[in-house]
Formats: sequence, C-alpha cells, structure tokens
Amino acid sequence: MTIEASKDTTTLSNTQAYAEIKELGVAPLWQYYGNLFPAEPKSKAVPFLWRYAALRPYLLHFTQTLSLQEAERRVLMLVNPGLTDPPATTNSLYAGIQVIVPGETAKAHRHTSAAFRFIIEGSGAYTTVNGERVHMHPGDLLLTPGWHWHDHEHEGEGPMLWLDGLDYPLVNKLEAGFFELYNERQQEATQPDDFSSRQFLHGRLNPAWIKPQGQNSPVGNYLWAETERAFAGIADQATGSEIEGIVLEYTNPWTGGPVMPTIGCRISRLVPGFHGQAHRHTPSTIYHVVRGEGVTVVDGVRLEWGEHDVFAVPGWATYEHINSSLSQDAILFAFTDEPVLRSLGLYREAAA
Repeated sequence: MTIEASKDTTTLSNTQAYAEIKELGVAPLWQYYGNLFPAEPKSKAVPFLWRYAALRPYLLHFTQTLSLQEAERRVLMLVNPGLTDPPATTNSLYAGIQVIVPGETAKAHRHTSAAFRFIIEGSGAYTTVNGERVHMHPGDLLLTPGWHWHDHEHEGEGPMLWLDGLDYPLVNKLEAGFFELYNERQQEATQPDDFSSRQFLHGRLNPAWIKPQGQNSPVGNYLWAETERAFAGIADQATGSEIEGIVLEYTNPWTGGPVMPTIGCRISRLVPGFHGQAHRHTPSTIYHVVRGEGVTVVDGVRLEWGEHDVFAVPGWATYEHINSSLSQDAILFAFTDEPVLRSLGLYREAAA
C-alpha cells in the first residue's frame, strides 16, 4: 500500500483547514465537545397537556366527514410543541387518541414498533391480535407487541375512544422500523375470545404448560375490573410512593418485568389531598387521567388536568403530582421508556 505524500498545510488559515477537512468527512471534536457531552440531559420535548374535552368533538366530527377510505384510522396525534418534525409526544414515545364507530373496521397490519391501547370510553369493540379477539372496556389496557398482527372492529353502539401508545419515535431513530399489511382486511379468529387474559388472570398462578416466548407479556388485556380490585385490596393500608402515590405496575407474568421491552405501564392512585415529592428521572413519561383532577408541576410549568386529559413529562424534568380534591381519589395511567434506559444502564433519578 502506497501512502500519498502529505499535503503542506503550514500556510493554511484555520478557516481554510476547517473547510478542507469537512470535504474529507471529518470534523474537529473541540468544536462540538460541549454538545456531545452535556453536563446533564435536556430534552427537546416540553411539558405539555392535551385536554380530552377539547379534542373529543373534533374526533367525532371526522367520523362524519371522513370515510374509512380517506382516513383508515381516525387518530389525533398528540404532538409535543418541541417535537413537531417528525411528530412525537416525548423524545422516544408517541400518544394519540383514536375513535371507531359502530360497523367500522380497521385494516389488519403489523409493525416492529410496540403498541398498546388504553380504553377511554365506549363498548362493543374489540382488537384482534395474532388471531385472538380482545374486547375493550373503559380502563382496560390492551397490548399489541411489536410484529403482532392487529385490527379493530366495532359491533356495539356509540363511539369507542382510546389512547394509543407506541414507541415508534425510538424505533425510527434506531432505523429498525418495518411495516406490513395483512393479506385480508381482517384476521380470522383462531383462538377463543379474550383467552390470554383469562389464562393469566390469576396473579402469580401462571399456566405451567405454556412456555415463555420472547420478551413481551402474553396478556392481551389487563382488565380494569382487575385493576380496581387490586386498588380495593390495598385500600388505605398502604402509604405508597411519596412521588407517585399508590402506584401499581402492569407486569409480564413470565418475568415480573415490564409488559414490553421498550414500554413500561403503571397506574397510580393519588389519595385526596396528595402532594407528591418533587422528583426527576431520565425516562420520559406520558400520563393519562383516568379520573379525578389535579396539577402536575413540571420544571415550574403548572399542568392543570382533569378527567381523560393527557400530559407529557420529558426525561430529567422535575415534576410533582398534586390531587386537588380533598374528598376524591385521582387515578393516573402512565407509560414510559424506562425499560429501555434500565436495560442500557442509563437510568438515573434524583430528588429535586
């Protein structure tokens, strides 16, 4: 191998040298050092709240003015003002509110991004996931792990609305996203309805004849009736977390860990008058208000929330939850990218 004679750069100005090395596909580290290694994280996402009562009329409007052929899935994306292109809700997570009306279907497809549905209102609809029809009820958490076929159908009355959560901002940043349409509009049911939930409904008593497969929870639907029963069983005997109140985590029955490798889901009961300790951690979190009203202060920004609102807490932002009522509980559902940060050894937390 012959090395070309070195170029004489002694007469170059720094401006000329910078321009020439740029053409060689390099850059001087000293000009970027502070940006590459910041003293602490600073998210492009900002604290923000989306009011369900303000969004719902527009969702219903589009059910009357847009056909399925025009929209396929009627979803309002919850776009963080700091993350508009491409649209996302936090740096690694997305949330949207979807509506389906009686008689409608949504075409079956699959993608590598993990997804879930948290049901807000309505009855009579179901999601089919890999051949299992999973019926929706308000407060239920339905999982659609990555690369699982899924479609929707509404056989009831009135609109059905739910919160969509996905990790596609993370997957796309990793350049690992794939998408595929099913060869029919809907899947054929190949398993009994709601079978995965019924098999794994019994706490720590898992069916021993089923062997664990992959990192995703096998549960199709974490029923709200079971969540309420768990809160009732704890009642007022537990003091809970000083930060999140009486907080329960939806877990994978095989591992005891998060429901999906990139998304963790929790639900918190904030007792009347609860005022959480100010705290921050590296994961970003999106909250949905199941019921109640209160305030979450995020880096000094007051997000005043009510029933079914959604709000975003960026990673490493200082936040504290407050239940404004002195007589009623507030219930917050949350999803986070904490599993990713823990698996990479990047989880960190601190009191404010």
